[in-house]
Amino acid sequence: MTTRSYGETMQTAPKERASVQSTWRRLWAANGPGYLFLLPWFIGFFGLTVGPILSSFYLSFTDFNLLNPPKWVGMANYARIFTADPKFVQSMRVTFFFVVFSVPLKLAFALGVALLLNRGMKGLPLYRAVFYLPSLLGASVAIAVLWRQLFAGDGLVNDFLAIFGIQGPSWISNPRFSLWTLIVLSIWQFGSPMIIFLAGLRQIPQDMYEAASLDGASKWRMFWKITLPLLTPVVFFNAIIQTIEAFKSFTPAFIISGGTGNPINSTLFYTLYLYQEAFGFFRMGYASALAWILLAIVALFTAFSFLTSKYWVHYDD
Repeated sequence: MTTRSYGETMQTAPKERASVQSTWRRLWAANGPGYLFLLPWFIGFFGLTVGPILSSFYLSFTDFNLLNPPKWVGMANYARIFTADPKFVQSMRVTFFFVVFSVPLKLAFALGVALLLNRGMKGLPLYRAVFYLPSLLGASVAIAVLWRQLFAGDGLVNDFLAIFGIQGPSWISNPRFSLWTLIVLSIWQFGSPMIIFLAGLRQIPQDMYEAASLDGASKWRMFWKITLPLLTPVVFFNAIIQTIEAFKSFTPAFIISGGTGNPINSTLFYTLYLYQEAFGFFRMGYASALAWILLAIVALFTAFSFLTSKYWVHYDD
């Protein structure tokens, strides 16, 4: 075993430091400009995403009204949500009803339109743009206001029904129909999944249809045995995205119901109830707990979808 004297150590230390500094300079020269360009994204990600998420998690265990400092209450907010909050139960019922009906109907309608467009009609880019437009405008305040006017008691829908002698109700103020008007609005925003379905249909080999046609298979049988199985990855993707968007739906319910969820809370979406608690009653701690419950619901749904996808989603084979 060899040992170095104190003098030798003092002589080699500057060389080691110089080597480390040279290594850092090379790394900075290679990667430094890239990190500088990414710096605005890092600031936004940690300052506007990670930071608020962690703050919301802490506030969910506090009593906070924006005016006074947060007061730690432990699990009291969550206990009240699950045991003493009837509006939470109603908002969950409304939201799940909306998700269960709007997502399958939207996907079915989008797939039907994609199948029509995939037949090679003329002016396909124009049709794609026209059908995609509602997805760009559907979540806007202006469209929600327009939808409220269409389905009002003296709106255009009832004027159209009056031509046939039918007296329609005030769709948005009748609890039997108010939520369905929002479901129809959601279905109308079918452009985004339709474009994805159309891209998936273009990837299916045409020789499979030709072989099935030679075997005497009908169009309906080819759809169930070729198109739909090969399209299941796209169906899976669209189902995940559209379900998450449905859980987050807020603007149409807020505008059409005037921010109250009326009539009789029939349009009280979960996000609308969360908004009321946060900015109507300034119960920020309670609203944070509601937000984390919504996050848990979406996460559980997504995890369940991925776990069950192996039984019905087919990749290549």
